[in-house]
Order: sequence, then C-alpha cells, then structure tokens
Amino acid sequence: KHPPKDWGDVDTLGNLDPNGDYIISTRVRCGRSMQGYPFNPCLTEAQYKEMEDKVSSTLSFLEGELKGKFYPLTGMTKDTQQKLIDDHFLFKEGDRFLQAANACRFWPTGRGIYHNDTKTFLV
Repeated sequence: KHPPKDWGDVDTLGNLDPNGDYIISTRVRCGRSMQGYPFNPCLTEAQYKEMEDKVSSTLSFLEGELKGKFYPLTGMTKDTQQKLIDDHFLFKEGDRFLQAANACRFWPTGRGIYHNDTKTFLV
C-alpha cells in the first residue's frame, strides 16, 4: 500500500529567483502505467489505441488553466511535429534508448501529446 500523499506546504516555499536572473523554466516529470494495462514493452496495438482514446477523452474535459488540445501522433503533420520538437515537448523519432526498451512497437499508434493553451501543462 502506498503511503499518504504529502506535497508539503507550498506557502513555506520562497521565491528562488525573485529577479528572474537564473531560472528560465522548470520541469517535473513522472511516469507510470495505467491500471489494467501492462508496461509499455508488453502492450498490444489494440491496447495502445484504447489507452490513447481513454487519455484523450479524459483530457478533453479539463477546464480553466489546464484546458488545451490533444495532438495524436498518428496523422500529425510534419510542421506540427517539428514545432512540438522545437518547443522541447516532443522527442525526436528514432531514440535508441526507447527502441532498446521496446517502447516503439506499433509506432506511432496510440501516442500523442496534450498541452494546455499556455503550454505550461503537458501530458
């Protein structure tokens, strides 16, 4: 059983760069599998499609500052793909580490990226 969540008290965190001299951006990354599905290397093509449908459908209900758009990799234009790569939101195809982990099976089926309108929240 997982321990209870404790995100701390954000009110106790000071501004680490009040003049904006040092911090340009920050990134928090987390990864996990979806309940009911195996880890990435064991997924079937149908499971990739199911997961994409579930995730994109769920994200479509986000509102406020999290409201945005889901971009499926299947059918994505080269211009959109390059823009997302240039923004450092999408990795380039052919990553040898992902390939070695068998994470590129059925590529690009079941893959996509979501970002909010201000590009500060990505899935």
